[in-house]
Amino acid sequence: MSNTNAAQAPVTVLGLGLMGQALAAALVKAGHPTTVWNRTAKKADDLVAQGATLAGSVKEAVEASPLVIVCVSDYTAVHELLDPLEGALEGRVLVNLTTGTSTQARETAEWAAQRQVSYLDGAIMAIPPAIATDAAVMLYSGPKESFEAHESTLKCLGPVGTIYLDTDHGLSALYDMSLLGIMWGILNGFLHGAALLGTAKVKATTFAPLANTMINVVTEYVSTYAPQVDEGTYPAGDATMTVHQEAMEHLAEESETLGINAELPRFLKAMADRAVADGHAGSGYAAMIEQFRKPSA
Repeated sequence: MSNTNAAQAPVTVLGLGLMGQALAAALVKAGHPTTVWNRTAKKADDLVAQGATLAGSVKEAVEASPLVIVCVSDYTAVHELLDPLEGALEGRVLVNLTTGTSTQARETAEWAAQRQVSYLDGAIMAIPPAIATDAAVMLYSGPKESFEAHESTLKCLGPVGTIYLDTDHGLSALYDMSLLGIMWGILNGFLHGAALLGTAKVKATTFAPLANTMINVVTEYVSTYAPQVDEGTYPAGDATMTVHQEAMEHLAEESETLGINAELPRFLKAMADRAVADGHAGSGYAAMIEQFRKPSA
């Protein structure tokens, strides 16, 4: 059931880095009695001025609210804070928005279950200034009833982008890692291209509009390739793997000739070579999924 007093529901935020401060500020602004704690108490000064309450200890902070949000550097830090609390968390909902792996999320869920704590693992797909705006995407996994009980409160952090995924605690972290891989792949491609064009004194700002055009084209490929990946069939509707192979070789050679780093295109070419060697010379690019599914050598 949804929280019937969502506007007044107390919430605690542990960890006041840039993201933690943004989360707490959004909750305060939305009218939630918000208790905060951080190792360096001074980081809470602005939040206290806005109406938050600074707890004197982690235990005091946890006991102040039925909903506890933790956002710290890593899962080790999460356990350093919460392991010593014994029964203070019992009966509460713990939402962990710390970045980590799906294995860490599932292990922490087991830890929480042993302590009678309802645990939601979450992932933040936004920068701190985007929190509480329509640009913020917040992913959650774990017990659905716990999510629904605090959904209205959690929507203060991402009004339109609050997404419940599944009961599998590891799913939010798995999505997080997958989406970060896309982000770095796109940014590295852009930066490599900017380095190439820089050898001809083309500014990155001049390149950016065409780079964005290509990024938009790639979104169409994603939509086309997704069902092919699910079905395990890779028709060459646009180009075969051998065509991609040749183009990757040109990119690597151009990089080497112009004296910029060629490791990225050489890596891509090596992956394409493996796909062709596995019998996908005439397949479309989606066949590369089979190489990514294999463990590293």
